[in-house]
Amino acid sequence: MACMKLGSKTDAFQRQGQAWFCTTGLPSDIVVEVEEMSFHLHKFPLLSRSGVMERMIAEASEDEEGCIIKLSDVPGGAKTFELVAKFCYGVKLELTAANVVQLGCAAKHLEMIEEHGEGNLISQTEVFLNQVVLRNWKDTLKALQSCEDVLPYAEELQFPKKLIESLAAKACTDPNLFGWPVMEHGGPMQSPGGSVLWNGISTGARPKSSSLDWWYEDASTLSLPLYKRLISAMESRGLKQEIIAGSMNVYAKKYIPGLNRRQGSSESSSRLAPVSSGISLSEEDQKLLIEEIDHLLPIQKGLIPTKFLFGLLRTAKILRANPSCISNLEKRIGMQLDQATLEDLLMPNFSYSMETLYDVDCVQRILDHFLVMDQVVGSASPGSVDDAQLMESPSLTPITMVAKLIDGYLAEVAPDVNVKLPKFQSLAAAVPEYARPLDDGLYRAIDIYLKVNLSTNLGKIAVLVSDLISK
Repeated sequence: MACMKLGSKTDAFQRQGQAWFCTTGLPSDIVVEVEEMSFHLHKFPLLSRSGVMERMIAEASEDEEGCIIKLSDVPGGAKTFELVAKFCYGVKLELTAANVVQLGCAAKHLEMIEEHGEGNLISQTEVFLNQVVLRNWKDTLKALQSCEDVLPYAEELQFPKKLIESLAAKACTDPNLFGWPVMEHGGPMQSPGGSVLWNGISTGARPKSSSLDWWYEDASTLSLPLYKRLISAMESRGLKQEIIAGSMNVYAKKYIPGLNRRQGSSESSSRLAPVSSGISLSEEDQKLLIEEIDHLLPIQKGLIPTKFLFGLLRTAKILRANPSCISNLEKRIGMQLDQATLEDLLMPNFSYSMETLYDVDCVQRILDHFLVMDQVVGSASPGSVDDAQLMESPSLTPITMVAKLIDGYLAEVAPDVNVKLPKFQSLAAAVPEYARPLDDGLYRAIDIYLKVNLSTNLGKIAVLVSDLISK
């Protein structure tokens, strides 16, 4: 992490419990109280650098205990004021990406402007931020993360906006054009011609190209509000939707543990496993995150992996996300149901009633959404076209794949005695006749259903078989 050294004097500050003392040989003539910490300092170094301190010292009444000033709202609290005090005394300290925002906010709050000393803290933080931090991805990211601790003050000075715009510009630029973030991530130095340097000598080898997803993991370390703003800035710069979708995939998986495991009927609907990365969110926060991700995801077929969408839907149901979120996810899946697998569809039933082992109603809704979209894109009934032509028709490939998928799903849910005949029949009949060039899968599902339910639903099943065969 880059840094800028300030001051030249040896550190004369010592801490004793909840108090800091400046041991310059002169007795302290002022006590500054910040949070639970007391700073026993001297008036002149403070008033010579800070307009606020100058006024407060002038207004303070001295009693038997001396001059006492309470600073209740210093950005960054006692930890940041400690650095401010050292700066006022000219003590050696380092400006870094981790503290430049807090120090900048504190300097502004305390009016540490040039009129109170050349090279004052405001100008020093501005120079370091603009000339050092903003030129480096990692430092810019670190500075943005530090904004969380002083967000209201940082917003007033537009630190987050400036940092986010810098990150967005870097993420939207092809890293292979400028050699970053390869060098920033510890990669090899390059010659002007682009070959790798070893001890300053060109090896003739070319550096590896950076992929466009190099920033995903770094962006996932941001809080959700800052991450959303970063994504918005990237979208405004024209970053491709599939790249943004990939970042959201990484972000969601980092904080929602249900997305990192395989689904199965043995999953508990009452508790979620801990996140493997060690980052833990409450179930309520995970629910809110899923709802936010649903709003952020681009609405376009194929940009988001279907398995990821099923993971979001499954976890949303476990966490009792709001109905609109669940409905939106079902619609997104419906748009690309032909890309799903049978395992994806086998979602346990997380409803309170637990009527069936698998959520058949959800699959029915997803299928309905797919059929609506299929009609919109022009895969309408082919009329008099024969079966051979159907099999060769590219426009019918998705719906034939879905028909096969649904038949497989019917075979899986058929052994469940709680799957009522109308529900089974509705799902089987929803697939258009022309979508099934072969009925083997459907017959297999009906056969399984017959064996399980023959004794109780004989008459109704006979009607079902008759209706389906007549199609």
